[in-house]
Amino acid sequence: MPGAPTPRGGSRAMRPRPATAYRRTAQPTRMRRVAGRPKAGGGASRFTAVKIILIAVLTVAGLQLVRVQGFEASALSAKAERQRTETIDIPAKRGSIVDRNGAQLAFSVETRMLTVNLRLMRKQWTEYAQQHPAEGKNFETRAAEASKYIANAVPGKVTEEKLLELFHKNSDFTYLVDGVEPSIADDITNSKHFPEIAEEKRAAREYPGGTLASNLIGYANWRTDDQEISKHNLHGLTGLENSRDNDLAGTPGRRMVDTANGDNKVIIPGTERDLQPAVAGSDLQLTIDSDVQYDLQQRLSDYVAKTHAKGGSAVIMDAKTSKVYALANDKTFDPNDPSTRKPELMGNPAVSNAYEPGSVNKIVTATAAIDSGAATPDSTVQVPGSLQVADHTVHDAWSHGLQTFSTTGIFAKSSNVGTLLLAQRVGPDRFSALLKQFGIGQRTGIGLPGESPGYVPPRSQWYGTTFGNLPIGQGLSMTVVQMAGMYQAIANNGLRVEPRIVEAKVAPDGTRLPEPAPKSAQVVSPQVANTVKDMMRAVAQKGKGQNSGTAPTAALEGYQISGKTGTGQQVDPKTNAYSDHLENITFAGILPADNPRFVVGIRLDAPDTTLPLGHSAGPLFHDIASYLAQRYNIPLSDAPSPVVPLVVNQ
Repeated sequence: MPGAPTPRGGSRAMRPRPATAYRRTAQPTRMRRVAGRPKAGGGASRFTAVKIILIAVLTVAGLQLVRVQGFEASALSAKAERQRTETIDIPAKRGSIVDRNGAQLAFSVETRMLTVNLRLMRKQWTEYAQQHPAEGKNFETRAAEASKYIANAVPGKVTEEKLLELFHKNSDFTYLVDGVEPSIADDITNSKHFPEIAEEKRAAREYPGGTLASNLIGYANWRTDDQEISKHNLHGLTGLENSRDNDLAGTPGRRMVDTANGDNKVIIPGTERDLQPAVAGSDLQLTIDSDVQYDLQQRLSDYVAKTHAKGGSAVIMDAKTSKVYALANDKTFDPNDPSTRKPELMGNPAVSNAYEPGSVNKIVTATAAIDSGAATPDSTVQVPGSLQVADHTVHDAWSHGLQTFSTTGIFAKSSNVGTLLLAQRVGPDRFSALLKQFGIGQRTGIGLPGESPGYVPPRSQWYGTTFGNLPIGQGLSMTVVQMAGMYQAIANNGLRVEPRIVEAKVAPDGTRLPEPAPKSAQVVSPQVANTVKDMMRAVAQKGKGQNSGTAPTAALEGYQISGKTGTGQQVDPKTNAYSDHLENITFAGILPADNPRFVVGIRLDAPDTTLPLGHSAGPLFHDIASYLAQRYNIPLSDAPSPVVPLVVNQ
């Protein structure tokens, strides 16, 4: 209507629209977007599947992350640590072995073992040759250069040719040379010379006496019995080095180091840290006197050579305590010299080889006769020239008719027939029991490896001729230490004490730990023991006519000597019967008889008895006793041994 007011704002439909509004409505509404939508059905399914897979992958990854970080973090961290670190052993210092006066018989010195990682060395010098072709250096030239340098630095330990062979070994790693002085090893492996060569700490065992007491000391080495190289300590292989290895070896320590270069395990300098310190081994102090040991070895070897014997052993022990002052064999080895480490030289026959002692065993019969009251030193016995025992005829070593011997004379002259007549008075049961009390057929407990117990046939197995053999020292066997032990009991008022070779153990802190007290046994009363000891002085007496004992050559001027000779037949291995020429020549003696200080036992293996010295070990005892008397200033006896009648009706 004209003039009518227009409503405020007007109607929307009636309001004029801009031109742009008409153009927008003229276009298709979002046609491109509509055209781009997936159709219902397959497209939507694929989209859903992708989302599900993605969610599953993320879920698995999340779970794996939780497992690794929450449950396996420690284990994986430790594994990674192990891959970049390595634990190595710290060698423990091996204890020394010293004699009774502290003189060193075996000790250790620090050395180095040179090693090389061949795989790494080949890689380094192959790469160097490629990077510096003009220099003409490669693995071959480097190996030759190192071989020459090392051989010159350690003369006598390895040759240049041997080193070249080792450098060309078909292996990733090899040992080059052992026993290198630390300063020389450091010079070789430093950065100016051959940093690709490494060194391992070792300890070399030194034996300053060479062959001195080597059979009882033995030796230790880095190599074990199966020839594998030990990674931590020296090992005792023979002798006391072996039997007391637990005391001497100590406990290795452990050290951790960081490594680089993957499998090649190159130690990063300065990363070492100790996990457990090494504990040094204890020292062993022996009962032996190295000077006495040396003298005994020399005298024994000389006597074996003079008598053309196959071998020999001897022992010197304290008459009261049974402590061994010397224990020798004629065959020895030098632990410092590998060429002498042969089985036939490294044994210890003095404790391992039992033999039939012969008449030296008659001390058991003499003791049994006195102890049982079957005889007195002066009582007499009618002794024929032979005696029938079961189906066996026993003779004396010399031809004679019926003679009257004193009991002392039977043993001083070593009459087999007279000894058996006295044994029959004693009886087999009492004789058998006394053998056991003297320790025959039992190990002595000396503390050395490989000790033989010897042999005595069980009483239940004795037959007709057994009691015709045992009282004169045949049909049973013993070692030279056991033999000396019988005389130690007689010298010590009838008290037998186990022999010992180790006096004490000394801990790394200096604490001295004595060995346990040795076992002892009262074999017979002091009165009986002293009576037998005095009877046996006649063995070394020089008398008129037939009143000389079997060993006047054992006598030592100024001292009373008590002892007994022995000649025991050996079994011929060819005939398995007693030989008519192979014999054990023995002697056991007490110095001095009136105040015993030492007991000496000697055995010669099959000497030539046709030679002047071959039929007796008495002269060797004389020389040993003379040395002992001088070395220890043993007081002279108050009076010479009395000369007593041996054969009454001459």
